[in-house]
Amino acid sequence: MLAGALLALYLARLELCDPPHRLAFSLGAGLFSVVGTLLLPGLAALVQDWHLLQGLGALMSGLLLLFWGFPALFPESPCWLLATGQVARARNILWHFAEASGVDPDHGSLEENSLATELAMLSAGSPQPQYHSPLGLLHTQVTWRNGLILSFSSLVGGGIRASFLRSLAPQVLTFYLPYFLEAGLEAAALVFLLLTADRWGRRPVLLLGTMATGLASLLILAGAQYLPGWTMLSVSVLGLLASRAVSVLSSLFAAEVFPTVIRGAGLGLVLGAGFLGQAADPLDTMHGRRGFFLQHVVFTSLAVLTLLCVLLLPESRNRGLPQSLQDADRLRCPPRLRGCSRQDHLPLLSPSDACWAGHTLEQH
Repeated sequence: MLAGALLALYLARLELCDPPHRLAFSLGAGLFSVVGTLLLPGLAALVQDWHLLQGLGALMSGLLLLFWGFPALFPESPCWLLATGQVARARNILWHFAEASGVDPDHGSLEENSLATELAMLSAGSPQPQYHSPLGLLHTQVTWRNGLILSFSSLVGGGIRASFLRSLAPQVLTFYLPYFLEAGLEAAALVFLLLTADRWGRRPVLLLGTMATGLASLLILAGAQYLPGWTMLSVSVLGLLASRAVSVLSSLFAAEVFPTVIRGAGLGLVLGAGFLGQAADPLDTMHGRRGFFLQHVVFTSLAVLTLLCVLLLPESRNRGLPQSLQDADRLRCPPRLRGCSRQDHLPLLSPSDACWAGHTLEQH
């Protein structure tokens, strides 16, 4: 239930933000999660009783019920309501936002009047809400592939972390240091994405993170017996940082390429793949670490394969969220990866016509 609540909060933040502020709000919420992770050991040390600690956690989680009882504190996403045909509810929420901002929606500007007219046209005839099943992804041409690639990258980012932690263990003297190290590296990964994902784009940063993860894993795999301890420590920390960045960016990327009508189900599949990858750590411990080398080889190979698959992803930076399955299918990889390499620059043709003419001349 807590995982479902966190997923719903994540989606609501994305769908309530405009494209320029989407990254900042998403990663800012991740930093709050890191703060909670860092404060938990201190709270446990103060309480000294796990029963009381569990009660405090249940009390804090129970406060979330206030959001359910007061829709004004946590409104439904108007983006999802409009995408599923619930125009009347979307209009009420948008009008509530306008009034809270000090704007009269009934006597506003020309843009606000056109919005009211468009909502009135959509609600004409009392249309029934249209909900979509996740199986609808099977009928898409591009969206299912994007979701599969991002699920794969999330799986690798979550699973390869066990290899870096295993390599880090001989250099760590205290049992609680990996806990704080992981939390600190997660915060560093969020800050790195905050500084780069809007400037360079989602796809190049994901490509860079996957490349760094694969290289760090290959270095550990090839030089574990020959590299000095400080080198192994540095490579393991770099691998943990890169793998965490890959996991976080895969989730954000998935939320931006899946359509609004099934964004919750699609993002749930990607997050589920990441948690499935994290199961590699306890599974390795259960088998007495006898299969660690094989597990490391498998995830290193998957990281290299992910590096090639990321090239097929589209770029979602500064784009509006796709609403329908058809909108999501229009998100394709950049033309430079599959555009025509030879073009005759004909002065009387547009670039698209020139590209088509070039292909025609090559065929003849």
